[in-house]
Amino acid sequence: MRSAHRPFTRRGLLTGTLGSAALLTAGGTLTGCGTPAAQQTEEGCVSEDLSGTEKTLAFSNWPQYMDVDEDDESKRPSLDGFVSRTGIQVTYTEDINDNNEFFGKVQNQLAACQSTGRDIMVLTDWMAARMIRLGWIQKLDRSKLPNVEANLLPSLRNRPFDAENQFAVPWQSGLAGLAYNGRVTGEIRTVDELLTRPDLKGKVTALSEMRDTMGLLLMSNGHDPADFTAAQFDDALNKLKRAVDSGQIRRFTGNDYAPDLARGDIAACVGWSGDIIQLGFEDERIRFVAPDSGVLLWSDNMLVPNQASHKANAEELINYYYDPAVAAQLAAYVNYICPVQGAQAEMEKIDPELAANPLIFPDETMLARSRVFMALDEQQEREYESKFQQVIGA
Repeated sequence: MRSAHRPFTRRGLLTGTLGSAALLTAGGTLTGCGTPAAQQTEEGCVSEDLSGTEKTLAFSNWPQYMDVDEDDESKRPSLDGFVSRTGIQVTYTEDINDNNEFFGKVQNQLAACQSTGRDIMVLTDWMAARMIRLGWIQKLDRSKLPNVEANLLPSLRNRPFDAENQFAVPWQSGLAGLAYNGRVTGEIRTVDELLTRPDLKGKVTALSEMRDTMGLLLMSNGHDPADFTAAQFDDALNKLKRAVDSGQIRRFTGNDYAPDLARGDIAACVGWSGDIIQLGFEDERIRFVAPDSGVLLWSDNMLVPNQASHKANAEELINYYYDPAVAAQLAAYVNYICPVQGAQAEMEKIDPELAANPLIFPDETMLARSRVFMALDEQQEREYESKFQQVIGA
C-alpha cells in the first residue's frame, strides 16, 4: 500500500543564517577557528571491529527516511526484518537534519580519530566526498556486499568521489529539477523560463543547496556540472544573480518550499523529485519537470566512520538493503530513486503505479539526461560556496 503523504522529507531544512554560517565555517575547517580539519590515514587511525562478539549496530539517518508501519509508527518493517533475520540489534536515530550541521556534530571526534558512537551514517554525495577526502571513513569489505556488487545501478558506480566503490553505498537517490503548480500557472519546461518568464515574477523559489541550483543553471548554459571551469560557474552564477536582482526569485529554500508550492503561494520552483511525488499524491496538478537541458542526480550514502566498532554488522545491514524485495519495501515509503536493480519488479507486487513512476525507477531516457555534480577540492568548495551565498543573500 502506498504510504500517506508526509509533510517533511529527508532533505531537511536549510534555512537562512544557520545553513550559510555552518557552510562557511565547516568547509574543511574546524568550526569557528579556521584551523584545517585534521586528516587521518588508514594506517594512523585503526578501528577495532567488535562485530564478532557484539551483535549491535548504531545507525544515524535523516527524518522520514525509513519505512514505518502506518498503524504503529514505532515499528519499522524493513529494519525489524533485518533484526529478525540477523539477530543484530539496531539503535536507529534520525539525527541528521542537514549535512553541515551534522558535520559540526562529529568533526571533532573524527578529526581526533575518536568514536562518534555511530556505525552507519547517511550523508549526501558532497559531504561524503569531504569526509572521504579527510580520511574519516572506513573502507568497506566488498566481499561482504554481494547484493551491492550485483544490484547497484550502473549509473551510481564509480562516482568521482569514490571511483573504486570502496567507501560509500547509496541509500536512496533523487533528482533536482523543476516543479510547478498547475492550479496557478501553465507548464514550464526550461530553467530559463523559470528565471525570466514575466508571469512567474516573484512567484519562484530556488534551492539553497548550491550544487543542485547551480548544477541546473550550468546545464541550462550547455555546460556539464560534472566537469566545468571557474569561468563557466561564474557565467551561470551571473544568470542566477540577474534573476535575483530582477525580483524573479522570491527566496532560496531547503525543502520548506513544498507547503508553499502545495498552497499555490509560489507557482514554480527548483525542487527535489521525492518531495514532488509526495505532493502529487494530494494534488495531481503539482508536477515535477526534467528540464530539456537535464537534471541533477544525487545520492545519500551509507558510510562507516572511523572508530565505528561494528563494521561487519554495518556491512551486513548495507547488503540486506540491496536485496531487491527489501529495497522495494523501503522505496514504497520514501518515494525517492531506488538505487537497487531488481527492485522495480518487486515493487509491482506492492504498488504497480509506483513501479511505473520514472522518478522512483528512472528509465534510460531519464538517466541519460541526468548528471552528477563535480567533486570539489577544499579550495573550490570554499570559493564556489562563498560566491553562491553572496548571490542568494544568506
